[in-house]
Amino acid sequence: MDDRYEPVDIEVDRHNAITISFADGHIARFPLVELRLGCPCATCRSLRDQAQPTWPRPGSPQPLHIADAALHGAWGLNLTWNDGHATGIFPFEALRRWSEGHLAHEPDAGIGGADSPQ
Repeated sequence: MDDRYEPVDIEVDRHNAITISFADGHIARFPLVELRLGCPCATCRSLRDQAQPTWPRPGSPQPLHIADAALHGAWGLNLTWNDGHATGIFPFEALRRWSEGHLAHEPDAGIGGADSPQ
Protein backbone atom coordinates (compact mmCIF):
# COMPACT_ATOMS: atom_id res chain seq x y z
CA MET A 1 0.00 0.00 0.00
CA ASP A 2 1.19 3.51 -0.84
CA ASP A 3 2.26 5.40 2.34
CA ARG A 4 -0.20 8.14 1.43
CA TYR A 5 -3.06 5.71 2.06
CA GLU A 6 -1.65 3.70 4.95
CA PRO A 7 -3.09 4.68 8.32
CA VAL A 8 -0.71 4.52 11.28
CA ASP A 9 -3.20 5.74 13.85
CA ILE A 10 -6.99 5.97 13.93
CA GLU A 11 -8.65 7.90 16.73
CA VAL A 12 -12.37 7.29 17.07
CA ASP A 13 -14.15 9.89 19.17
CA ARG A 14 -17.57 8.22 19.14
CA HIS A 15 -19.40 11.51 19.71
CA ASN A 16 -17.46 13.97 17.55
CA ALA A 17 -15.05 12.84 14.84
CA ILE A 18 -12.61 10.31 13.47
CA THR A 19 -9.00 11.36 13.05
CA ILE A 20 -6.65 9.33 10.85
CA SER A 21 -2.87 9.79 10.78
CA PHE A 22 -1.29 8.44 7.60
CA ALA A 23 2.22 7.02 7.23
CA ASP A 24 3.43 10.07 5.29
CA GLY A 25 2.42 12.41 8.15
CA HIS A 26 -0.90 13.64 6.74
CA ILE A 27 -3.64 13.93 9.36
CA ALA A 28 -7.30 13.82 8.33
CA ARG A 29 -10.22 14.66 10.62
CA PHE A 30 -13.81 13.78 9.75
CA PRO A 31 -16.75 15.11 11.77
CA LEU A 32 -19.34 12.35 12.35
CA VAL A 33 -22.20 14.04 10.52
CA GLU A 34 -19.98 14.53 7.46
CA LEU A 35 -19.07 10.82 7.48
CA ARG A 36 -22.68 9.70 7.96
CA LEU A 37 -23.91 11.95 5.14
CA GLY A 38 -21.16 10.62 2.87
CA CYS A 39 -21.69 6.93 3.63
CA PRO A 40 -20.50 4.97 0.58
CA CYS A 41 -22.92 2.02 0.90
CA ALA A 42 -25.39 1.18 -1.86
CA THR A 43 -28.41 2.18 0.25
CA CYS A 44 -27.04 5.64 1.00
CA ARG A 45 -25.88 6.16 -2.61
CA SER A 46 -29.39 5.27 -3.76
CA LEU A 47 -30.96 7.70 -1.30
CA ARG A 48 -28.64 10.49 -2.48
CA ASP A 49 -29.45 9.66 -6.12
CA GLN A 50 -33.13 10.15 -5.23
CA ALA A 51 -32.38 13.45 -3.44
CA GLN A 52 -33.36 11.91 -0.10
CA PRO A 53 -31.37 12.39 3.10
CA THR A 54 -29.11 9.59 4.30
CA TRP A 55 -29.33 10.96 7.84
CA PRO A 56 -31.29 11.76 9.80
CA ARG A 57 -33.97 9.34 8.68
CA PRO A 58 -37.40 9.22 10.29
CA GLY A 59 -36.94 7.96 13.84
CA SER A 60 -33.15 8.42 13.84
CA PRO A 61 -31.72 8.76 17.34
CA GLN A 62 -30.04 12.05 18.00
CA PRO A 63 -27.41 13.10 18.52
CA LEU A 64 -25.51 10.94 16.07
CA HIS A 65 -22.68 8.81 17.43
CA ILE A 66 -20.64 5.74 16.54
CA ALA A 67 -21.70 2.55 18.28
CA ASP A 68 -18.74 0.54 16.93
CA ALA A 69 -15.76 0.97 14.61
CA ALA A 70 -13.69 -1.84 13.13
CA LEU A 71 -11.02 -2.28 10.51
CA HIS A 72 -12.20 -3.91 7.30
CA GLY A 73 -9.06 -5.76 6.33
CA ALA A 74 -6.12 -3.44 5.82
CA TRP A 75 -7.94 -1.12 3.44
CA GLY A 76 -10.93 0.40 5.18
CA LEU A 77 -12.97 1.31 8.20
CA ASN A 78 -16.43 -0.06 8.95
CA LEU A 79 -18.65 2.03 11.19
CA THR A 80 -21.79 1.08 13.04
CA TRP A 81 -23.92 4.09 13.89
CA ASN A 82 -26.34 4.50 16.76
CA ASP A 83 -29.21 4.33 14.24
CA GLY A 84 -28.13 0.75 13.46
CA HIS A 85 -26.66 1.56 10.02
CA ALA A 86 -23.51 -0.49 9.48
CA THR A 87 -23.12 -1.32 5.79
CA GLY A 88 -20.76 1.46 4.73
CA ILE A 89 -17.06 0.65 4.40
CA PHE A 90 -14.87 3.73 4.16
CA PRO A 91 -11.68 2.88 2.19
CA PHE A 92 -8.59 4.65 3.53
CA GLU A 93 -7.61 5.75 0.02
CA ALA A 94 -11.02 7.41 -0.44
CA LEU A 95 -10.85 9.06 2.99
CA ARG A 96 -7.40 10.45 2.19
CA ARG A 97 -8.58 11.93 -1.12
CA TRP A 98 -11.68 13.34 0.58
CA SER A 99 -9.56 15.00 3.27
CA GLU A 100 -7.47 16.67 0.56
CA GLY A 101 -10.56 18.22 -1.01
CA HIS A 102 -10.77 15.81 -3.93
CA LEU A 103 -13.59 13.53 -4.89
CA ALA A 104 -13.14 10.20 -3.17
CA HIS A 105 -15.40 8.46 -5.68
CA GLU A 106 -17.30 9.39 -8.79
CA PRO A 107 -20.08 11.90 -8.05
CA ASP A 108 -22.81 9.26 -7.75
CA ALA A 109 -20.81 6.96 -5.48
CA GLY A 110 -21.00 8.52 -2.05
CA ILE A 111 -17.99 10.00 -0.33
CA GLY A 112 -17.12 13.32 -1.82
CA GLY A 113 -19.89 13.13 -4.40
CA ALA A 114 -21.93 16.03 -5.68
CA ASP A 115 -24.40 15.76 -2.80
CA SER A 116 -21.77 15.28 -0.08
CA PRO A 117 -20.36 18.14 1.97
CA GLN A 118 -16.88 19.21 0.94
